Amino acid sequence: MAGYIDKVVLITGASSGIGEATTRELAATRARLFIGARRAERLKALAEELGDAVSWCELDVTDGAHFDAFVEAAAARFGRVDVLVNNAGVMPLSPLAALKRDEWKRMVDVNIHGVLNGIAAVLPRFVAQRSGHVVNVASVAAHMVMPTAAVYCATKHAVRAITEGLRQEHDQVRSTLISPGVVATELGHDITDPEVAAALTGWRKKSLTPDAIARAVRYAIEQPEGVDINEVIVRPTAADM
Repeated sequence: MAGYIDKVVLITGASSGIGEATTRELAATRARLFIGARRAERLKALAEELGDAVSWCELDVTDGAHFDAFVEAAAARFGRVDVLVNNAGVMPLSPLAALKRDEWKRMVDVNIHGVLNGIAAVLPRFVAQRSGHVVNVASVAAHMVMPTAAVYCATKHAVRAITEGLRQEHDQVRSTLISPGVVATELGHDITDPEVAAALTGWRKKSLTPDAIARAVRYAIEQPEGVDINEVIVRPTAADM
């Protein structure tokens, strides 16, 4: 049985996959959760299922003002903010030669600007209260580059660098990078290249379920305040990546 986590945790991309699994995992610890995503109907259903300790708000992570309002709403609901889990991300893989500029821009906007918007929304509060924790969900793509994934890998390398920069700049703010291997989620559902989509299906024959990553997030959060789990890589035992 999960232990008690006396913290207010904000989770982005919570309508499915790793975000939903993390919400469920932390709800079992009796943490107070404020969850966000674009699909409001899924958030509402999840919050109603899990009870009063879970509240929700529609969130577009690419909009800084929207993210600020999300954090303010969480503070108004629960009285404080202790942890932000930056989980929202997109992965429309394609070869560079396909010149899918719109998809490149969306990856940069969601995967990089979305993380920065989250940090900007919570960091002044964390500095003022002399405590806080930013958990950024990246990928093994933060540690490698592969064909069709150049831009996606670039965004995850950026998240890794940003997380390390946050760690170095703030002694009293914890920063954690969670890098999942292949996980069975909706990530990549927006791939428009049929060959790449087929390859992803092949990769997912050896994959984790989202609860494996949720447990890694919980592990980082539940450490004592003086302990910062800086980075965790979680792969399927049998997987190549």
